[in-house]
Formats: sequence, structure tokens, C-alpha cells
Amino acid sequence: MQKTRITKVKMITVGALCIALAFLLEQMTLFRMPMGGSVTPGSMLFIVLAGYWLGPFFGILAGISAGLLDMVTGFYSVHPIQVVMDYLLAFGMLGISGFFRKMKFGLQIGYVAGVFGRFVMVFLSGIIFFTNFAETGLLPGIWFSVAYNLTYIAPEMLVTLVIISLPVMKNAIDVVTKSVVSSADYAEIYAKNNPSQKNLKL
Repeated sequence: MQKTRITKVKMITVGALCIALAFLLEQMTLFRMPMGGSVTPGSMLFIVLAGYWLGPFFGILAGISAGLLDMVTGFYSVHPIQVVMDYLLAFGMLGISGFFRKMKFGLQIGYVAGVFGRFVMVFLSGIIFFTNFAETGLLPGIWFSVAYNLTYIAPEMLVTLVIISLPVMKNAIDVVTKSVVSSADYAEIYAKNNPSQKNLKL
């Protein structure tokens, strides 16, 4: 019972830290789009890491929480459903990274999957609610939404992928992973990413 309690406390602590760091980096906006969306110094990464370390359920909850915090500091709204899609669902999708953590290059794949999930949410929101800013018609509205949302999502995604692939960053994330996830899960994650090292001493 005590071990379960400690594990839950650790998960809540790690999740809260990920949310706080994501929120902090979200405020350090490098570039902000006129109708919502911004390029930040890696704010999406910490919600992805919450999913990677804690699993998809807690990762999605962390993303929704980060979306709520982002709304507190100001948001662009044309409709309540658009707010849900752009902030709660879009940020929540970053947490699906947890489904990929036991794959080879699980963090990178999970990051791309999470960011793509966010893109899908804001893309659909753009088609539904923002086509009046583009040319009339469905097809121009689709391309407008694609171009607008890729403008701020793609640069941050590419830069972050490079950063998390650097050896020093990979080692730092691995250290935290070892201390957060269970020994069995860590052994499996490690084995997937280090196939040549069969014997892992935990």
C-alpha cells in the first residue's frame, strides 16, 4: 500500500512539474500568430514527456491542464467549441505520446504523434470556425487552415526533435525516465533503444 501511495505522489509531482514547465515556456513566446497559436522554446515537449513518463492517461490530463492554464493568460475565441478544440483537445493530444514509449525511438515517435494530434485538432477548428478569413469554399478553407497552423507548429516541432535527439538531452531524459517509471517498464524502454546491451543493471 505504501509503495502504491509513493508511486502516485511521484506521478502527481512529475505531472505538476511538466505542466508548470510547459506553462512557463508557453509564456516565452518567440512568435505569436494573429488568430491564436505561437512558437515557443519547447513548451509542447513537457506535455509529451508527461505522457512518455506517466502514460497516455496522465499525459492527456496534463495536456488538458496546460490548455486550461494557457486560456487563463489569454486566448482567441470565436465559439465555445473552438475553444475546446484549440486548447483542451489540442493540448490533450500531446499526451498520447505515452502509447509509444516502449517503441524504439519512442520519445521521438511519441512527440511527432502528439504534435500531429494537436495539429489535427487545430486544423479541424480552422476549417470549421476560421474559413471566413480565407477565400470562400471548403477547399480554400482547408488549405488556409493547413498553412496557418503549420506556420507555428512545424518550426517548433522540428527544432525540438533535433534537441531531444542530442546525446546530452537523451541522457538527461533517460535519467528522469529511470527514476519515474517502473523498473520493468524502464528495462523494456532501455532494451528497445539499446538492443546491443542485453544485460541492464537497474
